[in-house]
Amino acid sequence: MLSALALAAVTVLVAVFVLTGPDPDSPVEPPGPPGTGPLTVVSLGDSTLSGEGAGDYLPDTDGKDGNWCHRSPHAAVHQIKLTGVVESVNLACSGAPSGHVALGDTEQWTEPSQAGRLSELLDDHRVTAVVVAIGANDEPHFSRLISECFTAWFMEKDSPCSAGIKRDWQHRLDAMVPKVVAALEDVKQVLKDAGYERSDYELVLQSYASPIGPGIPEQWRNLNGCPFRVDDLRWVAETGAVELSEALRGAARQADVRFLDLSRAGAGHEACSGGDDAGEEWFTRFTVRWDDLEQADRASHVLQESFHPNAEGHKQMARCLSEFLATDDREAACLEGMDGNLHAAPSAQSLAGS
Repeated sequence: MLSALALAAVTVLVAVFVLTGPDPDSPVEPPGPPGTGPLTVVSLGDSTLSGEGAGDYLPDTDGKDGNWCHRSPHAAVHQIKLTGVVESVNLACSGAPSGHVALGDTEQWTEPSQAGRLSELLDDHRVTAVVVAIGANDEPHFSRLISECFTAWFMEKDSPCSAGIKRDWQHRLDAMVPKVVAALEDVKQVLKDAGYERSDYELVLQSYASPIGPGIPEQWRNLNGCPFRVDDLRWVAETGAVELSEALRGAARQADVRFLDLSRAGAGHEACSGGDDAGEEWFTRFTVRWDDLEQADRASHVLQESFHPNAEGHKQMARCLSEFLATDDREAACLEGMDGNLHAAPSAQSLAGS
């Protein structure tokens, strides 16, 4: 008797499931990010991700109507390889401070907030990863410091420029951190407002590779390549880039986002490190766009490409980013492997639990 009743009950349940189950003709929500459109990876930030130094800049970002964001088709974001991703969008802009990535009224080379543009992008794209590079153009003014070190060489000053930088370097880093955190929080808020859960996307803050180092051959420490004093080259590579990276690591942890350390990514491939053969270098040397000197509205930008990742540098960064995004690691470092390419290696700080 009980078996018959049980069989009858199962029959009823199956009938209910069939009658009330999902309509096979109804659209099925794809896994991952909500919304519609292609699965996309996005870059936000400054010249490190815009493609400055990689060349072939999009015309609208190469000085047209005052826009000097210098976005390149060779930028790392366009070379990131992730399962299912079919589109990449570069919103990074050369020279951008954290405030330009954040929500607000800060403009950079005529362009509005990058977080605001990300919000618009979410209308017709499903964003699975956002990579951010910011901080260097806040109080540290890393690029400006490199320019000051060039000036110190040119003017033959008595002491290296790094001697003066050291006095308030930590103060500058401390002032930068909350601005980076605020920008990252705005990016998360934009995604949340669009219906994204934190599990729907990856958000990565990356640091900066040193474009120069103390290994430059003496005959190339001039206007033909890399006009810097050895003491300044050593400080930028061994102290400046490393301490900037550690400050950004702290910002990433405060904002609860993933962190990729690039502070040692350029070791052995800095500008001028190859001497007569620049083929293995991942950064531009002292670069002058001579034709632009003839145009008043372009003359002040003729040196803008100097000491930035070149096309090969962006390719190497994209390789490391792709590997990192394919893992669940919270932190990693881009280091050269035995094959001569950059790879995502477990972060020593993360492993140590610091």
